[in-house]
Amino acid sequence: MSSQRVPIEPQRVDVPLTCSATFLVVSVTSKPDAIQTVQSTLAGLDSLAKNVSIRDLSAQFACTVGIGSEIWDQLTRRPRPAELHPFREIQGKSHTAVSTPGDLLFHIRAERRDLCFEFERQLLDQLGDAVTVVDETVGFRYFDVRDLLGFVDGTANPVGPAVPSSVLVAEEDSSVQGGSYIVVQKYTHDLPGWKNLSAEQQEKIIGRTKLENIELDDAEDGQQQSHKTLNTIEDENGDEQAILRDNMPFGSPGQGEFGTYFIGYTRRLWVIEKMLERMFVGNPPGLHDRILDFSKPLTGTTFFAPSASFLASLESD
Repeated sequence: MSSQRVPIEPQRVDVPLTCSATFLVVSVTSKPDAIQTVQSTLAGLDSLAKNVSIRDLSAQFACTVGIGSEIWDQLTRRPRPAELHPFREIQGKSHTAVSTPGDLLFHIRAERRDLCFEFERQLLDQLGDAVTVVDETVGFRYFDVRDLLGFVDGTANPVGPAVPSSVLVAEEDSSVQGGSYIVVQKYTHDLPGWKNLSAEQQEKIIGRTKLENIELDDAEDGQQQSHKTLNTIEDENGDEQAILRDNMPFGSPGQGEFGTYFIGYTRRLWVIEKMLERMFVGNPPGLHDRILDFSKPLTGTTFFAPSASFLASLESD
């Protein structure tokens, strides 16, 4: 009797950008039953999501969970993804990409804020004292998918058939096939300083026009490169490597807080790491991404989002 291969069902990493999102990073505690509680919760995540999403099926509710390097072995007892390791601090001449703790990431999004709120409430009720919250950031879609600096964000995202090949691990790492690496960074902006620049200066830093979102020509080699150019990564064959960004603005005008939560999904972690190296160190070294003069990273954490099938099997362990 021939055995049938169980299909791999990826998590919903390619959900269209929604009106609302919550980025929840937690650490697993040392409580005696903490690991078992987390395993059970992750295995039942799909049921919990259905319990919330049924209230409005048009709201495109989704939750993607990522597992950090420090907890992977203990939580999954499975082979580690080949590139999974803690976020590597990158120290440039003027700015530093900091590395901060976090065992689990829950990327919760929907067209309605109340659905994100309700899911997070039920999720944390289930997790109880098995976790402590490291960071909770509520993001929102700003006009025509712009960041608070005023530029369209995510223009270079892959679309359609290009998404899986850019985002999902394939046969090169079969034990975690269908999963995706995730890097998150929480940036706060110096909006007064940014607004002191002319539109032309801002466009030169970003590499696109502000109103029309038209790509500007790259600077010559050896000169100051734009944010767009520094984030364009090619492999050894000269092929451009895309990632999927689900960045969202966050902030509180009353408290003078304005920021962008960067979240990047990728099949190849080295691609995002190369982007960050070019931003913070510069290309050539010393000419860092000038957006960093106005945007400060407060966090930096790496996760791996295994397939939905992988998560569902955790409780059986």
